[in-house]
Amino acid sequence: MQGCYVCRAEEESQGQRLDVFIGSVFPQLSRSAVQKQINDGNVRINGELAERASRKVRAGDTVDLTIPAPVEFTLDKEDVPLDIYYEDGDLLVVNKPRGMVVHPAGGHHQGTLVNALLAHCQDLSGINGVMRPGIVHRLDKDTSGLLMVAKNDVAHNSLAKQLQDRQVQRRYLALVHGIIRENSGRVEAPIGRDSRDRQKMAVTHQNAKEAITYYQVLKRYSGYTWLELRLATGRTHQIRVHMAYIGRPVAGDLRYGPTKPAFGLAGQFLHAHTLGFNHPISGKYLEFTAPLPGELQSILDELRE
Repeated sequence: MQGCYVCRAEEESQGQRLDVFIGSVFPQLSRSAVQKQINDGNVRINGELAERASRKVRAGDTVDLTIPAPVEFTLDKEDVPLDIYYEDGDLLVVNKPRGMVVHPAGGHHQGTLVNALLAHCQDLSGINGVMRPGIVHRLDKDTSGLLMVAKNDVAHNSLAKQLQDRQVQRRYLALVHGIIRENSGRVEAPIGRDSRDRQKMAVTHQNAKEAITYYQVLKRYSGYTWLELRLATGRTHQIRVHMAYIGRPVAGDLRYGPTKPAFGLAGQFLHAHTLGFNHPISGKYLEFTAPLPGELQSILDELRE
């Protein structure tokens, strides 16, 4: 439904959230679709840009909604080698390298994990749409490690529910700035979009979701701490945001940590090294562990010496 639309809030809409109000006027749009239009800067209230889906509407407000024409993408199959840890007719477990984007978005339409998967697999689940076939969960571009990929919708639904129910074991390795004195700990702080920079996430109570990260100290070095972390929830940039929140940003993380890269790293020292889940069809528990990439292992060896 591309085009420009104008609607006026009546008395019965007083105090409604903006996304709820727009959804009531345009029921063909899902709430997430409305929120995307707001986040993309396509909604104005009384001529001013609406920055928050939670903004309250007042009677008499004029809301302008502009829905741009859909951009057509053709996903190319790319014969890129994949480090596959497990594969059967329902799913794959892939060890994603640092520097690889998981799925096409923004300026990344080639060289992604999805492009490589399309060349490798005949079928991938379609639940997440044409741009994210098979993708059940994601890792940031510069975070390496293990990912589940679903080959059909039954497997996808099962794996996604296990994630939602916190039944998936996800453990990460990270090198962080500074010394953490306690041997283990828990960070529980809600995460939402940073109000000052829409490209970043932050600990906030505005439009935020619960986020819990557990950590265990493996080793302390001069100026750094080597950690194993376990996710209870899976928010965007969760480990990076939580570590920065407690004053121990991940080494190499230029977005949430020091602007000078540690060890010359192009990206955060973060690796998803253990992944465990129940097979979506057989129910058998599967668990996999991937070693650190060579670049990160070399840094760790240098610190140990």
